[in-house]
Amino acid sequence: MENSTGKAVCPYCGVGCVIRATVNDNKIMRISADDDVAPNYGMLCPKGAHLKQVFQNHDGRLAYPMIRDRRGEPPRQVSWDEAIAFTANRLHEIQLEHGKDSIALYGSGQLDTEASYVFNKLFKGFLRTNNVDTNSRLCMSSAVVGYMQSFGSDGPPTCYDDIQHADVFLIIGANMAVNHPVLFQMIRKRRAIEPNTRIITVDPRRSKTAEHSDIHVPLAPGSDVAFLQLIAKRLLAIGRVHRRFVRRNTENFSAYENHLDSLDADALLTACDIHPARIDEIVEYLSKPSRLLSFYCQGTNQSTSGVDKNVALINLHLQLGEVGIRGAGPFSLTGQPNAMGGREVGYLAHQLPGYRVVTNDMHRAYLEGAWRVPPGSIDSNPGLTAVPMFEAAAEGKVRALWIACTNPAVSMPDTKVSQAGLRRADLVIVQDCYYPTETSAYADVILPAAQWGEKQGTMTNSERLVVRSDQFLTPPGEAMPDWWIFTQVARAMGYKRNFDFYTPEEVWDEYRFLTAGTPCDQMGMTNERLAKTSLRWPCPHPRHPGTPRRYTRRKFFTESEKAQFHTPVYQPPDENTDEEYPLGLTTGRIESQWHTRTRTGKVPQLVRKDPEPFVEIHPDDAIENNVQDGEWVYLVGRRGRCYAKARVTETIRRGLLFTPFHWGDLFHAETNANYVTNSAFDPVSKQPELKFCAVRIESEDSEGRTPA
Repeated sequence: MENSTGKAVCPYCGVGCVIRATVNDNKIMRISADDDVAPNYGMLCPKGAHLKQVFQNHDGRLAYPMIRDRRGEPPRQVSWDEAIAFTANRLHEIQLEHGKDSIALYGSGQLDTEASYVFNKLFKGFLRTNNVDTNSRLCMSSAVVGYMQSFGSDGPPTCYDDIQHADVFLIIGANMAVNHPVLFQMIRKRRAIEPNTRIITVDPRRSKTAEHSDIHVPLAPGSDVAFLQLIAKRLLAIGRVHRRFVRRNTENFSAYENHLDSLDADALLTACDIHPARIDEIVEYLSKPSRLLSFYCQGTNQSTSGVDKNVALINLHLQLGEVGIRGAGPFSLTGQPNAMGGREVGYLAHQLPGYRVVTNDMHRAYLEGAWRVPPGSIDSNPGLTAVPMFEAAAEGKVRALWIACTNPAVSMPDTKVSQAGLRRADLVIVQDCYYPTETSAYADVILPAAQWGEKQGTMTNSERLVVRSDQFLTPPGEAMPDWWIFTQVARAMGYKRNFDFYTPEEVWDEYRFLTAGTPCDQMGMTNERLAKTSLRWPCPHPRHPGTPRRYTRRKFFTESEKAQFHTPVYQPPDENTDEEYPLGLTTGRIESQWHTRTRTGKVPQLVRKDPEPFVEIHPDDAIENNVQDGEWVYLVGRRGRCYAKARVTETIRRGLLFTPFHWGDLFHAETNANYVTNSAFDPVSKQPELKFCAVRIESEDSEGRTPA
């Protein structure tokens, strides 16, 4: 049998690398990247490069539908017809008995656009509930609000080509060398070509990214607003303002200028807890005209003041006129391969397709007409977001939870609450590629989904590049694409004419028509074009080449068509340290693993790099707490505790600990870092503060147990 090849978007971070697979007899023989194909141009990270190993066998794959007749009993294999009929009937019964908002769906930025469109249409248009949210709420919702408040629209103004033209890179709240390594390699190549290029990394840890930077700012956790305003204030004092840009293209600068003037520089520096020389160096870099390209991610977003952090950064760009030009702009990095596409399709609790929102009468009316549902079908109130959704389930208000392509029994902050919600719900549907997972342990219905390479679908990466992935593998057993699963349930619930989809291309065509005339216009991205090439939106007609950069004509999506300055105020993290809990804890990703390890945990080459959970601790804190390097310790917080192996290192600030969040209960009953994290969230974006909580260190208990 001859080899064949296919391409697909990497299933991990939001860089959106296109990977080529060489296949023989339904087995991947080789993984590669084409040197001339955007966005990665031949580069791959370790996780993407080891995708072949994911498919060496189907161990742990979910291959057949299952139903659990009674909680606590093992599920039994059933046919698709039985699983779909059961799911549809139970959803109908629960809504009939408890009301339309008694059901909820929690999805993922790893689902393709076609799947997200179908479930969004089903729930918001036909089941009439906006209780639809995804794990993007945990990653990017503060960035969404920041862009909307400043520019009037979500979506970054930048593209990866800007890396080749930037003079100064400001990386804040992101460890790009580990979590977006292909992009960081582009940055390093830029500096190799242009040695005067400067890299500034703002991170409480001396991360791998910081090690390759010209300046590392180890600011106190949560002090991003104070840091950004201190930089802006210092630049303002020396006249570093692009007055012409500000006058012609922005509003509210006077209020912003007065706000900066009113701030005490010493108080801001104290909040940041950094040496003043770091601020002096950055101000010197930015004191003369230079193209500033900022990258940011969960470190700025996962905060009770995440929106303010995003707005403070965008304010700095507006002050310097560094928006809408080549080599500059505020560039929010997405953490999942289709987190951007999900936002376009409207899969958060307040959204509708095409960057529309449920609170807008015209937006609702347009979608009701397009979906052919009666006026008033779409609720004008946003649905439950991630944290309140699981709280409502734990309180008995949400009676059915449909979980697709994510593992909230590990990944939600204060995880015991999400577990309580899963436990109490009358119906839990889990749709996944793998079994078992921590979440599937609570499932009444388990639906097998096709994964990477086993289905065709469309995704949008961090630079708005829309890419069509091929199917080049046959999924195991009876696993099916997510869009098909959602469609079949919709049809079984009585909506056959409205969900008359038989191919993903049909779903895409219905969706792209809905984007016409919107800020994320994809009308010109026909199936025929996407089969041949990738395109950045907006792309309004089939001859349009796509749009690398937005706002080049200085027209924004606000009512006045001008960008808006805001006046954020520094607020410390929600939770304080004290005598009982004297240490701060921050969490994040590591290079070798992904989310909750359902896929990467099965790749020996990746597991060997970091075989168990760990906690980084400063040597002084280790001495003070009598902790030895390599010792297993408990991190005890106000909500629970987790178990990790101590790594004593000077790369972490004193008084702060770092632990990754990848390990769940299937590894060990207490290694889930989210048993400790804080579910308090930003009042506007509803994104929880996963980046900081207060803990103390305790030695392992008297049983002396360590993970097997």
